[in-house]
Formats: sequence, C-alpha cells, structure tokens
Amino acid sequence: MVMKEYLTLSEASELVGKSKETLRRWDRGGKLPAMREPMSNYRLYDKSVLNQLFAPLIQNPVEEESKNYVVPNHDYRVLELFAGAGGLAVGLEQAGLKCAALNEIDSWACNTLRKNRPDWTVLEGDIKDFDFSEYRNQVDVVTGGFPCQSFSYAGKKLGLHDARGTLFYEFARVVKEVNPLICIGENVRGLLSHDGGNTLRGMISILDEIGYHVLPVQVLKAIYYNVPQKRERLILVGIRKDIPIQFEYPKPNYRIYTLADALKSGTLYDCDVPSSDGAQYPKRKKEVLDMVPPKGYWRDLPVDVQKEFMGGSFYLGGGKTGMARRIGWDEPCLTLTCSPAQKQTERCHPDETRPFTVREYARIQTFPDDWAFEGPTAQQYKQIGNAVPVNLAKELGYSIIKSLNAIYQHQIVRQTLNSSICE
Repeated sequence: MVMKEYLTLSEASELVGKSKETLRRWDRGGKLPAMREPMSNYRLYDKSVLNQLFAPLIQNPVEEESKNYVVPNHDYRVLELFAGAGGLAVGLEQAGLKCAALNEIDSWACNTLRKNRPDWTVLEGDIKDFDFSEYRNQVDVVTGGFPCQSFSYAGKKLGLHDARGTLFYEFARVVKEVNPLICIGENVRGLLSHDGGNTLRGMISILDEIGYHVLPVQVLKAIYYNVPQKRERLILVGIRKDIPIQFEYPKPNYRIYTLADALKSGTLYDCDVPSSDGAQYPKRKKEVLDMVPPKGYWRDLPVDVQKEFMGGSFYLGGGKTGMARRIGWDEPCLTLTCSPAQKQTERCHPDETRPFTVREYARIQTFPDDWAFEGPTAQQYKQIGNAVPVNLAKELGYSIIKSLNAIYQHQIVRQTLNSSICE
C-alpha cells in the first residue's frame, strides 16, 4: 500500500505558489478542502492531490538559460551598502554588473570579500563614517540590505531628516549623495507589516523626497529563482524621477530545486558538495532528532518527547513546522538561520543527525564552491545565513540590466534627436 504524504498549510502554499490566505479561502469555500490534523486541527493537504491539480505550475521545467537572461549593453557599476559576505554582489556580478565598491561593518565579512575578490574596493566600517560623494554620477545602481528600524511616523509625509539615527537614513543619504539611476533595497518580508506598515510607508516617502519613484514592492520567493531554499526577500526599487523607464521584477521559474539538487551532482552543481567543518547538536538534541524521519518534525516524536522538547510551546497555537525538523532530499530546505544548531530552528541533514556543514549551507544559498568564508565556523555560518541567495540576486541583476539597457538606449535616441534638431 502506498502511504500518502501530507503537507502543512505553509508547505502547500510554497508548493503551489498561492498565499496561505488563498488556501484557507479555498478550504472554507470547498474549492480545495483540507484535512485536519487530529491533535491540533491544523490544515493538512494530500501532496499527490496538489501535484495533480497544480501540475502545470509545479512541474514546468526551467529552461537551460534563465528566462530573465539579458546581456548588458554597457559596463554598469554598482555601489553596495551593508554588503555582508557577498551573496547579492556575487549574483549581480554573475548577471553582468560591475562592482564599484562595497561597504560592510563586519570585519569577518570584509575579510571574506577581500579574499575572494582582491580587486573589489571594500570600505570596512560604519556607514555613518563614510562620505560617498566621490561616486556621484559614477555608478548606475546603489543597493543595500538595511536593517528594519522604526521611524517616528504618524501619517505625515516623512522627510529624510525624520529618519536620522536609523540605517535606512544612511542608505537614503548615500543614494542622495551618489545620484544613481536606480536604487534597490532588500529586506525581510516582515518589513511589510513592521509598525503596521508605517516603516515601509516612511521609506517610500523619504525616497520620493530625494527624487526617486518607488515601484510597488514585491516579496520574491527564492524557490522560484533557482534556489533550493524556502527563503523570501522583500525588494524595494526606486527609479530616479527624471528617468522615463520602468523596472520589471524578474519572472519566476516554476521548477523547484531540492536539497538533493543543492548537495549532489546534477543541474545546479556538477559535483557533490565539498566536505567542510560543521556544528554538532548537543547530546540530548541529537537523541531527539534521531527519532525524526526525513521530512518529519516535532509532531513525529512520541508525545512525551514532544512535551519535553517543546516545553511551553507544546501548548501554544501554530504548526511550528521548523522545530525538530529533518529536511528531505526531495524538498527545498527551510530558510537557513545564522546558527544551525540554535534551539527550536533545526535544519537537520536527511541521513545524518547533524546540522548542515558550512559548505552545505553555502550550497543551499547557491554560493559557488570556490567562494571561501573567513573566520571561525560560527562566523562563517552567520555570514552565509545572512546572505541574499546568489541565484536570486542573479535573477534580480538581469532585471536591473534590462532597465539600464533601456535607459541608456533612450538617452542615445534622445541625444541623436537633439543633434538632428540642432543641425
């Protein structure tokens, strides 16, 4: 007899590319009824049924070349702020963009950038201490993954001065100093609802004040951009107001890459993952996770062990599907954290009861195997866990290049017309 495989609401949402609220609405309306988990009454979905209903969406293969692929018509230069260990920078480089300079405060991350790209200009230190005026009108794009901090916002139109003391202020200050054609911020999905949405509204207001039209923000799901990981990044795009060209977000690829694609020889990589150092679980956690099957989590444990392992969380609502979680070979990994063995955010290897190693972490984030990370093992995990997935950044890079090609083409046409009129 074939055992059925059931997915949680979150897993089903990721698989079919529909929001959890959409699936809840379909369940309530009888369009796509869900089963209920006996103990918790949480929604469960038969994976085989979802595969049948959404086959065109789920199984549509990715072309050999990205559907977003485009060649730059010029040497486009990027200034990156809050650069970390280079996930965004490497992806933009792979797309064809040139790195003008990067700013990062973490010394280990700066060492990583210098080791891998000795020709890059790495500006190490607090962004507040740097004047970027020398790059004015010398770079096409400013990017930055600024932290999410609240402003004093009460429905008024915010100006740049209102954001003083926040790192978004520094991002906007640099954009104003440098005057790029495009500015791009990236952040966690939570920015959408941070402070009731006021934080994001404040950011848009500030960029508008300094001369940038902000497109409707989008949350890009990494699994649709050749990344074997269920990670999401909010992307905020500002186009200088004197530029009559729009920006198009990268089109999703609906082939879903799995952990096996990340760690084994195949489409994403032409060899198995290199060996490397890695963290270990404490003795009791290892004993608990030994009981969890591939693709299982804490609810697959005996009830007495569930209560011991979960503590007070056992009695709270929510599925908590990332806890005591062993990833399966045939699924994408859950979002990586900065510490692979930290309490209650387990990402256990499918076959061995251990966290993923440093190089496995890097593969799941789609870093090249020759991208080395500097510092102690804990610092390497932190750098990788904080990074933008490289393949997601590459797809975003293609969108940037497409817009820049159009901008430069428009300028050439305009100059030609002006010359004709003068003659």
